[in-house]
Amino acid sequence: MSQTKLEQLRARKAQTRLGGGAERIEAQHKKGKLTARERIGLLLDKNSFHETDAFVVHRTTDFGLDKQKYPCDSVVTGWGTIDGRLVYVFSQDFTVLGGSLGEVHAEKVCKIMDMALKNGAPLIGLNDSGGARIQEGVVSLGGYANIFLRNTLASGVIPQISAILGPCAGGAVYSPALTDFVFMVGGISYMFVTGPDVVKAVTREDVSFETLGGAEVHAEKSGVCHVSAESEEDAFFLIRKLLSYLPQNNMEDPPYTPTNDDPLRASEILDEIIPDDPSKPYDVKEVIHAIVDNGQFFEIHEAYAQNIVVGFARLGGHSIGIVANQPAVLAGVLDIHASEKAARFVRFCDAFNIPLVTLVDVPGFMPGTDQEHNGIIRSGAKLLYAYCEATVPKLTVILRKAYGGAYIVMSSKHIRGDVNLAWPSAEIAVMGPEGAVSIVMRKEVEQASDPAQRKAELVAEYREKFANPYVAAERGYLDDVIEPRETRARLFNALEMLSNKRDSNPPRKHGNIPL
Repeated sequence: MSQTKLEQLRARKAQTRLGGGAERIEAQHKKGKLTARERIGLLLDKNSFHETDAFVVHRTTDFGLDKQKYPCDSVVTGWGTIDGRLVYVFSQDFTVLGGSLGEVHAEKVCKIMDMALKNGAPLIGLNDSGGARIQEGVVSLGGYANIFLRNTLASGVIPQISAILGPCAGGAVYSPALTDFVFMVGGISYMFVTGPDVVKAVTREDVSFETLGGAEVHAEKSGVCHVSAESEEDAFFLIRKLLSYLPQNNMEDPPYTPTNDDPLRASEILDEIIPDDPSKPYDVKEVIHAIVDNGQFFEIHEAYAQNIVVGFARLGGHSIGIVANQPAVLAGVLDIHASEKAARFVRFCDAFNIPLVTLVDVPGFMPGTDQEHNGIIRSGAKLLYAYCEATVPKLTVILRKAYGGAYIVMSSKHIRGDVNLAWPSAEIAVMGPEGAVSIVMRKEVEQASDPAQRKAELVAEYREKFANPYVAAERGYLDDVIEPRETRARLFNALEMLSNKRDSNPPRKHGNIPL
């Protein structure tokens, strides 16, 4: 082969690496943002990236686009490894036509998505785009639709992760919304269906990009963002960490990571963590850290619906998903947001063969007209549906309160919980002692010479008789009542015992979850 042809190839490849040119790369850096290729370099193992479609250019000639052709167009696609494991990635290039999505851009993304699905490996999308390429009209909309279809077909088959590293507006938001986890970065990430200008024109509301759709808003209020990072580098570190808990696809088990933390370790701190006063709060994350390997817990939706805690950890080296009521926030009550947050997490874990550990301290569902009118019944049913449908190993520990329908919903024995344990502090009943006495013994209290004293006596009697785990244990609704310090060892033993569990649901196209 002539040296000239090799030089031509090298020159062409060098041109693709320039994206939109040195000036636009500098402009990207001035915004505090990395380029598409720099992002891939930080996310993947060193020198592991293999690019596809580097020479592709768009085919549009209208509106002067025939004079704005760039090799690679506005997205970089390919595959590489994270901790030696195969992943597929696309990274939108804002330096080329604002990262806008046109026909060719969409074709490149769809090709890499098809490869990920066929080969059973995670897909990571790095989003930084001005949206649809207006000059290409309906063709760009068709491109988005092709991507959305693939997101849907890949759901529950391969893990899909989206990182929002710039603007993501209009139809573009629905691809990340269809993926399993959305990462955002404070100060540079924005997601909204309609931007501030349109909002002002339609509603006369004056709102900034940050207030409308910044990382903090979506992490705390909407729940669209699962993990909020402080920088792009932090986001890539967290994505790598998340993937360490996940299998490559739905046909694999999660990766096993050897640990030097004794799986049978006793945690004496747990014996003292529940306050004597049942109305006093405590932080359930302290329980989680005491139970899991080396105290490491990767929390999902940390700032959203904080009355329930979800995330990944390891137990004896095995990946687990944890769902835990949080008594330190709203007494751990289940409301609309908490129910939906937990339901989505449970369904993800079940789809990818990740055993579930549920830590229960729940006084019930949130009362009030706001909750009722906004659909707490439907939202609570989502969580119930998720647990009922799940066939992965399900381990439950009732730490303190488990009242009413919330007791049933939180992975009880009745909905196919595999191993259900309780601490001696557990209170399992239709409702709390105060509420029960007010209903069942109302007349007796009203007719007493000292109603307040009589009510206090009846509450104490009810608590003694029902607010304990032994009635449920006598019925077989609990497999055992254990000392808190034994929790880690008992959960590990149960997990080992269930390692070959096989369960199934009736044949069907799919169920009809109460959305």
